[in-house]
Amino acid sequence: MYMDNVFAVAFNYFRDPSDADDIVQEVLLKLLKSDVKFESDEHIRNWLLKVAVNQCRKVSVSSWFRKSMPLQEYAESLRYEDPEESALFFAVMGLPKKYRVVIHLFYYEDYSTAEIAKMLGMNESTVRTRLRRARLKLKEVLKDGWED
Repeated sequence: MYMDNVFAVAFNYFRDPSDADDIVQEVLLKLLKSDVKFESDEHIRNWLLKVAVNQCRKVSVSSWFRKSMPLQEYAESLRYEDPEESALFFAVMGLPKKYRVVIHLFYYEDYSTAEIAKMLGMNESTVRTRLRRARLKLKEVLKDGWED
């Protein structure tokens, strides 16, 4: 039910679909092995996304992880109805990881800054600052398209 959400978080973290698939698999295995009693669908979703973020962090600091990001290859396989969607995708993927993840959780997963802060283990003010800085970077990158 929430596989796409977990994949999206992992893809925003790594910018690589195969790494994101690995994270999805690990998260779903953790779900199968867990004995957590979930209160609602929202509780399951929150738990899965928090585990996904933690798994992304764990993988990114592991010694075998290499930095190969075939973003262009993956992006060419996507189909957009509107050219602006493609430009936005590349603009967001061009942001540093710390901004991509909070942008995704805030705009695509509809989490509040307080929920994101708890999920990522940081202050709420840090999340708001990262969102503000990410918006400014996106505004600068996309400014030319708005002027047309």
